[in-house]
Amino acid sequence: MMNRQGRPTAAGDTSAQAHPTFTGNYGLEIEEPLLFEIGRAETTGVDLPAPKKVKSRLGKLARDGAIGLVGLSEPETLRHYVRLSQKNFGIDTGLFSLGSCTMKHNPRLNEKMARLPGLGDIHPLQPQSTVQGALELIDTLAHYLKELTGMAAVAMSPKAGAHGELCGMMAIKAALEASGQGHRKIVLVPESAHGTNPATAALIGFEVKPVPAQADGTVHVADVKAALTSDVAAIMLTNPNTCGIFEKEIVEIAAAIHKAGAYFYCDGANFNAIVGKARPGDLGVDAMHINLHKTFSTPHGGGGPGAGPVVLSERLAAFVPYPFVHADKAYVLVEEATKIVKGEKPFGRMTAFHGQMGMFVRALAYMLSHGSDGMKQASEDAVLNANYIRASLADLMSLPFGDQPCMHEALFDDTWLKDTGVTTLDFAKAMIDEGYHPMTMYFPLVVHGAMLIEPTESESKASLDLFIATLRDLAMSATKGEVDRFKGAPYHAPRRRLDETRAARNPVLRWTPPAPYAEAAE
Repeated sequence: MMNRQGRPTAAGDTSAQAHPTFTGNYGLEIEEPLLFEIGRAETTGVDLPAPKKVKSRLGKLARDGAIGLVGLSEPETLRHYVRLSQKNFGIDTGLFSLGSCTMKHNPRLNEKMARLPGLGDIHPLQPQSTVQGALELIDTLAHYLKELTGMAAVAMSPKAGAHGELCGMMAIKAALEASGQGHRKIVLVPESAHGTNPATAALIGFEVKPVPAQADGTVHVADVKAALTSDVAAIMLTNPNTCGIFEKEIVEIAAAIHKAGAYFYCDGANFNAIVGKARPGDLGVDAMHINLHKTFSTPHGGGGPGAGPVVLSERLAAFVPYPFVHADKAYVLVEEATKIVKGEKPFGRMTAFHGQMGMFVRALAYMLSHGSDGMKQASEDAVLNANYIRASLADLMSLPFGDQPCMHEALFDDTWLKDTGVTTLDFAKAMIDEGYHPMTMYFPLVVHGAMLIEPTESESKASLDLFIATLRDLAMSATKGEVDRFKGAPYHAPRRRLDETRAARNPVLRWTPPAPYAEAAE
């Protein structure tokens, strides 16, 4: 059945079938067309004076037709975007079960601090003498990042995790070339790694050599040693890894890498599981990026704004890129070679300005409000919550690496769905009907039909209990053969299931008005 706005109703939605609405709205669930469908080209919410006539310099490039943008009145504009926002799912809406991405609660205190006068309104081109407080804040945050990781230096300018990976690997490359080891071109990357790891290494001219993940989901030192040659530059290892497991042989792996003359890059995406519990520097790590949005509660971004500082060991400290803050009689943002800092060998510059100031403020506010004991507890609670989910679902959903404790995220596979007619994708879509964003699906790639769930430390036991009960109900439906509940899901979302493969291969990126139709003659 289709309603007036073209929205398919659920097969069992008797209320929608028995009581269709003229508007296509159902109570406060309001159908919202595209802006181009409801806007009017002759309407604008702003009155501007007519521009003075000038001689055009565009020549043949000048527009000779209407621009085609539509407008709305101010109330209509506000309603349009508010309604669209209500169709989003976010951490303020409910439990966000994505694994690996760590959709953490953003405390409102952090937002208040980021908007303080003198922090929220400064400009990156201001004279350094006028932003001493901001530079001190960056330096203070850098100090705590070094303390928490046991590292000697930190590059604050990278804008995100992948940007941080690039920074760390460029520092390693610069160190190798400075020591006459530029011939080292091989980077070892575990098969279970984030895809950005091999991409980053290849981008700057390294050759990627995979290292297998063993039956317990971890990398074994014997496999690393077997891959080591005089041409190996580094290993890129995630810890805790993307299977949600702590790499128990990490110290031995680091020792083997260093003995071979190579460097240890740690993907710090999952640092939120070990803050206050283990310091990467003590484990032998030489470089590691830190996602402030995952570990220290700054907004997740979605392309920005983001921040991915990179901590470096003594072996790499001299290669921190420009710009960096140096504290002397005053705080100085060092942007070129000077005599202020002895022994500096920056490999270059990663970005125009010194990182993302708003994210620095939020991360420091999180650190100061929690303290060392609070950050440690956050890590413990994240691990506790993930293991609570793992243990509560283990009798119904299969665990690819056995019933061993996990870290901050619980990983299931699709073995338990065999012969049910239900796939991982079907199960995830049915979660939408229950009001939950699906977990991470089909990643890591080393696990078939992977379902990666990360509750974070922010969720209460009551919140987790409802989530677990919902997944148990779905799991029992699947094993009972109630396939209809899954194959058409989601039934209750504003739109039904999309053909995602077709959408990816043939995206429609431009709205075109529907063809006019002639009304029947009377």
